[in-house]
Amino acid sequence: MATMIDTNILVDIAVRDPEWIEWSRKKIAEAARRGALVINQIIFAEFSVRYSNAAEVEAILPADEFIRESLPWNASFAAGRAFGAYRRAGGARNRVLPDFLIGAHAYLHGYALLTRDPKGYRTYFPDLELITPETHP
Repeated sequence: MATMIDTNILVDIAVRDPEWIEWSRKKIAEAARRGALVINQIIFAEFSVRYSNAAEVEAILPADEFIRESLPWNASFAAGRAFGAYRRAGGARNRVLPDFLIGAHAYLHGYALLTRDPKGYRTYFPDLELITPETHP
């Protein structure tokens, strides 16, 4: 089974986060043994904030290790619907739409999502398989 890797997991490794690097590395390795590691343009863009050029990002996230997959149109629609439900429930405008795009993409393709921030995913994509510190210590 393929696993989409959320931006926070990649950042843990890139910045060598002392609290999370080992857990994130271990879970990426486990996911790689089960199937493909997938990222999309949203994850790539969020991760790229720390770097001055795309070549640096490509070197850290090699395409032979992290499969690039375009965001499907139906995931965009599903993300918009989930974001609308979030807003109707009183959610703040500052909640980032990218989480909804990532969650919808993973859900519609039947991927697991490796993340440390499951709150919105769990609420708006309840059938999405999440790999989190709470569910996979």
